[in-house]
Amino acid sequence: MRNLNAQLTQYAEYHRDPRNIQTHLVGVPMIMLAVVILLSRPVFLTLGGPAGLPVTPALVVALAVCVFYFLLDLRYGLCMALLIAAMQEVGLWFAGQSTAIWLTSGVGLFLVGWVIQFIGHWFEGRKPAFVDDVIGLAIGPLFVLAEMGFALGLRREVQHAVEQGAGPVRRRERGAAS
Repeated sequence: MRNLNAQLTQYAEYHRDPRNIQTHLVGVPMIMLAVVILLSRPVFLTLGGPAGLPVTPALVVALAVCVFYFLLDLRYGLCMALLIAAMQEVGLWFAGQSTAIWLTSGVGLFLVGWVIQFIGHWFEGRKPAFVDDVIGLAIGPLFVLAEMGFALGLRREVQHAVEQGAGPVRRRERGAAS
């Protein structure tokens, strides 16, 4: 398995246009939440009694992807686990609603999120990373978290490694058309 810097660098090679990154800050969380919502049905069993932990396909996928994130990096793994846990709660709420609300919310978020993603890749002029490597579907949310951290001045060593491999985010000239 490639390490954190290698994974983020490979993904970043497909995401150097700032408009593409901005669309990912919106689209990736929408897609992630949509998948959690859609996978929050059915409940296979509840661990710990009626008020316990519902075991759903979303929980199984969440546990697997969290293990992957923790193997890449403890700090990012912890942040991703907290975000995914919050999404699990939202997903369970939607799964408890009527089938129409559950499906409309999940499918709607999924479709709108992908439209936003493809607009970003139109700006980038390059196909999404997952087309060449399916692991990009798991790295995308981590990339969004990392980019948010970079904007806050966090994990400069990771940002430096990514920019060494993929190049810096392209800067748009003043007055350039959006």
